[in-house]
Amino acid sequence: MVATLQSLYIDGEWATARDRDVILNPADESVLGEAPVGNAGHVDAALAAAHTAFHHGPWPHLSANERQAKLTAFLDAIDRRSGEIIDLIVAEAGSTRGLAQFLQYATPMKHARTTLDVMLRPAQTALPIDLTPAADGSTMLGGHVLSREPVGVVSAITAYNFPFFLNIGKIIPAMAAGCTVVLKPSPYTPFEALILGQIAEEVGLPRGVLNIVTGGADVGAALTTDKRVDLVTFTGSDTVGAAIQAQAAPTLKRVLLELGGKSALIVRADADIQQAAMAGVMGFTIHCGQGCALTTRHIVHNAIRARYVEAVKQMIGAMKIGNPSDPSVQLGPLIREQARTRSESYVEIARAEGARLVAGGKRPAGFDKGFFFEPTLFNDVDNAHRIAQEEVFGPIGVVIGFDTDEEAIRIANDSNFGLGGGIYSRDAGKAYAMALAIRAGGVAINGGAGTMSSHAPFGGIKRSGYGREYGIEGLNEFTYMKSISFHAA
Repeated sequence: MVATLQSLYIDGEWATARDRDVILNPADESVLGEAPVGNAGHVDAALAAAHTAFHHGPWPHLSANERQAKLTAFLDAIDRRSGEIIDLIVAEAGSTRGLAQFLQYATPMKHARTTLDVMLRPAQTALPIDLTPAADGSTMLGGHVLSREPVGVVSAITAYNFPFFLNIGKIIPAMAAGCTVVLKPSPYTPFEALILGQIAEEVGLPRGVLNIVTGGADVGAALTTDKRVDLVTFTGSDTVGAAIQAQAAPTLKRVLLELGGKSALIVRADADIQQAAMAGVMGFTIHCGQGCALTTRHIVHNAIRARYVEAVKQMIGAMKIGNPSDPSVQLGPLIREQARTRSESYVEIARAEGARLVAGGKRPAGFDKGFFFEPTLFNDVDNAHRIAQEEVFGPIGVVIGFDTDEEAIRIANDSNFGLGGGIYSRDAGKAYAMALAIRAGGVAINGGAGTMSSHAPFGGIKRSGYGREYGIEGLNEFTYMKSISFHAA
């Protein structure tokens, strides 16, 4: 499949690139293929196409029903190739097959279908009538209409951990709102973006509505600084997010940032330990810990902490590590050697600061190829430790003890991040009150609703970013509000 993804998709056509990047399968370090690498010229062409398509093309002026029909055809075409795409997610991102099918593919497609329903909400809303005293002593009758209109050209920059998920999660609401898009994927995972160009061509999206340009930091900087871009939506690290905010500042363009996290899982003394431990394991091992909203800080009541730690230790000890092309594998690789080295360095940092290694902490035996790292658990962690404060983006969980609910909330909020969180307790009312006190974009009580809602806004505060994705709030991020007033009588 990747043999056909050798060009960039710009203005409805395929543009060749002189430079190429070797793309590796992180599980066995085999070469998946060579991907095109975009440059400044490609960015300029893509932005010119998107700018023309927005300001002079039909897309923003189509009715919501017309855009919905075209995007429905786009999603239908994606579903027809779901098997190929899931295989690509496994091979390119290193996702386990179960995760690829459920969370990496099915969930973003569910979100996208919901967006196409939500996009039919009225674009114009009548505001309350105003009665204003006039100079001649009469009363003026006036009214206002709030109009939501597409913000313009969007540059969408996505990360390597959930590439298809993030690509779909950005381009569908942007296009649904009437915007045009330039999508830039991670250099590690370009093929999950380029395949969307083939699908756009197949269903006949108007020229320039969706453009896909690969490349490195230079391409990213061009997409965050160019005055033709009206909004940047980025998912990635807080460090890069801060740089993007600075790059966008001179042109005063809008920025949506979905960044890192160090989310807290609070386990009260009355919690079901086995259920909480299962959630705790998932909180740092899903996709080998490469997830922004994962609960990697486990704040556990001291009365049950020893039992909780033992339960987690037993569970991760039974996990099958290996090539995620094997459906029975539960833990796949990190994306590249740099990510594994980072996890190793944090193990040493944690030990030096006094945390106690309970399990893992090294490369698993028997793997000569692939960027594998054992699921790793630390106990006796102080919340001031770097391992508790800094995002590792690897399969490392830490356990911090507490004695009172107030202490647990204080520890949870003592973080530069504020993306997700969770609470396990048999007292649902108390857990709800605690959830209200946690400073984060979302909190799940006893596992939450069981799935990621397509209607609930997703995003964070503090260094986890700002802006929201999904549902009507996520759609509205790609619009601006215009107030139109009129003199009725």
